[in-house]
Formats: sequence, structure tokens, C-alpha cells
Amino acid sequence: MESFVIEGGHKLQGTIKPQGAKNEALEVICATLLTPEAVRINNIPDIQDINNLIKLLQTIGVKVTRHNKNDYTFQADELDLSYLDSLEFVKACAALRGSVLMIGPLLGRFGKATVAKPGGDKIGRRRLDTHFLGFKYLGAKFSREDEREVFHIEARKLKGCYMLLDEASVTGTANIIMAAVLAMGTTTIYNAACEPYIQQLCHLLNAMGACISGIGSNLLTVVGVSSLHGATHRILPDMIEVGSFVGMAAMCGDGIRIKDVSVRDLGIIPDAFRRLGVKVKIEGDDLWIPPTNHYEIDSFIDGTIMTLADAPWPGLTPDLLSVLLVVATQARGSVLFHQKMFESRLFFVDKLIDMGAQIILCDPHRAVVIGHDRKRTLRAGRMTSPDIRAGIALLIAALSASGTSKIANIAQIDRGYENIEERLNSLGAKITRVDD
Repeated sequence: MESFVIEGGHKLQGTIKPQGAKNEALEVICATLLTPEAVRINNIPDIQDINNLIKLLQTIGVKVTRHNKNDYTFQADELDLSYLDSLEFVKACAALRGSVLMIGPLLGRFGKATVAKPGGDKIGRRRLDTHFLGFKYLGAKFSREDEREVFHIEARKLKGCYMLLDEASVTGTANIIMAAVLAMGTTTIYNAACEPYIQQLCHLLNAMGACISGIGSNLLTVVGVSSLHGATHRILPDMIEVGSFVGMAAMCGDGIRIKDVSVRDLGIIPDAFRRLGVKVKIEGDDLWIPPTNHYEIDSFIDGTIMTLADAPWPGLTPDLLSVLLVVATQARGSVLFHQKMFESRLFFVDKLIDMGAQIILCDPHRAVVIGHDRKRTLRAGRMTSPDIRAGIALLIAALSASGTSKIANIAQIDRGYENIEERLNSLGAKITRVDD
């Protein structure tokens, strides 16, 4: 198992560019299963979760051509569908959360899919009910094999219908869209997720010959077509990595420019950091975070304590609450964080408390941070990354701390951030990867 050793207290300065969006990549790569023709996708992040998904597709017969580190062509013209029920495939799915996104395209094109209970971050229960209810509305039947925790889904021919989703699930919406594009008739999806990742998936599918309207809203209309063809697609910059870099620049930056961020797709993210007092300047398609000695948390207009809570898009993404929480530890003022979607995502704050942060963990969903106003820096410490987003938050904390910290289980960070230590070291950080 590898760890990071971080020598804290160094000011970071310079320019950094975000990788391609992890969550979008998982969706659009799985969408290539919907056609026997070649689909070329560029700006694919070179990270563990994406590389594992590509390997998984190769095991079922998808032809993958790697043009360079971030540019691939996928062709699903000769798939081994019998392999989907094998023990090896089930184990691979169980280790990768993104494998769930294969169900929709396999069901839509071939009328059946077998997928294991997916793995991923241990941040609380992440149910699949929305996915299966959507497939059921389209006419699919499913069964669960308890011994292997495997789901079998079948449908002779999916039929379009109206459906109201029980939650605006991003992966659930993506899966239902991919199943519906080849269904008979028209599918109307209300309370659909409308994140930029979903919008990008819809744009790719339309380029492949699908007929999807309402893109960017929570009411999508999908008119089924008989087949899809090849296309090309470019993945957006990763908004979560952009937000992580903003947080890093606020905590330990001496002037950092984040290049080519696709400002129009960041939504409320820049304003969330501004509510903590962080200066975020938009210059063209870049973000500039100037050097700052102090940043002060806003209060609401009636003078009450600021609350930051996650919400479906265009609300604040839950993936950035961990980073925002760390940034708040050195702000002037107090703020309540309310993590509504996952019951275990705030448990990493005990590591920050050990580092000297003033945090009250009210319950599994809420934490109050009383900022130090930089009068006391965080202490270095030894910690373990519990998931991708908490891992990057702990890395930011360690970069700002006095002394040398060690973060174990950095495979969690590698799942979502490409060559993170090399990129941050180029800004002046002192991060070393070691084998334990």
C-alpha cells in the first residue's frame, strides 16, 4: 500500500490545468456499448477508476484503441455477452462503482444485463432503486441472486413511457437515458438529474443519432431510435478537481491560476468558495485565486450563521463539501456544513480535529467549523484516506499544516486525481509517494 509524505507550510504558486471529468468519463465510455461503430473520446482522465472501467469493457470484447494518454476509440461490435455472468466479471464489477453504468446500454441494445452490486467509496448506502425502477417502467424485469449479490435484468423490447424518478440520481438518470434511446416510442423522464455530466452524455448520444430534448432541465424527452452510430466527443474539465484547486489555493496559495475550467459549467461552485471569503476571479475561461492573508465567512442577510449544504444540480455538489470544510478551518468566522446525501462522508473530520481544527460534529450529516483566521495553523499528523474526496481534503490540510504529515491508502486519491503529487509539486508543494 502506498502513502503520501507531505512537508507542509510551503506556499504554492503558478498555473495548473484540471483533468477531464471523472464522472462524465464513466458515463460516456459506457455509452459506447450502444453502437457497433467506433466512438472516439478525448480528454479522458488517466485515473484508476477510469482505467479499471476500460479494462472491464475490454474483458467483454470492446476493442479499445489508445491514441495517447487521454484519447481513446471504443468499438463494441463483437461482445462476449456470456462472459457477463462469469465469476471474474462479477468480481470486477464489485470493485468498481462505475460498472453500474453498463446496465442501461447493455439492456437497451441487447435486452439483458448482469451486474454485481458495485463497489466504490464507503460513504454510506448508495441505493440502486432509482435505476431499477426506471428499467421497470421501460418494461424490464429483474431478479437478485443473493449468494453473489448479482442483479439479472431482462427485457424482450423496452418501451418508452412517462416516469417520475423518486430522486434526481445522476447515475440513475444516465442509466435510464442510455436504456431509453433504443426503446420503442417516447420516454419522458421527470425529476431527472441535470448536471453537466448528464448534459454531456445527452450531447454525445444525440451526436450518435439519438433524439433527446430538454437537455439541461429536469424534464427529458427521449424519442427511441432503431440504432446508433459512431461519433466523437470531448470530456469537460473536472469541476470537482477545479474546486479542489480553488480550496488548495485559498489554504496555501501565493497566487494560482486554474486554466481552461469551462466557467459556464461550474455552476455555484465559485460562489460557494466566495461565501467562505475566498477571492475567486474569472479571467476568460480561467480562475485566478490571488494571494490572501485572511478570508472571512459571510453570514446570511439577516445576520444568521452561514450554512453550506449539498443539493442536486444546480445546487452545490456533495463532492466538494469535504474541501470546503477544510478551507473553513482557516477562515475568520463560523459555518455549518450539512451533508444531506451520504451519512458517512463527514466522519473524516476527526482527523482534522486531531490536527487542531475546531470542528463540532453534530451528527453524521452536520458539522460546525469555527475558523482559526490563520492565527493557528493545523498540526501535521498521520491519517488514512477513507474515500476520494476526503482524501484530497486531507491532502489540502496537510499542505497547509506545520510539519510533516503522512496519508495512507492513497489509492483512494488516485481513483479520482491524475498524477496529483507531480502536478502539485510543480507549484511548489513537497509531496513524496512512498511504499509502506
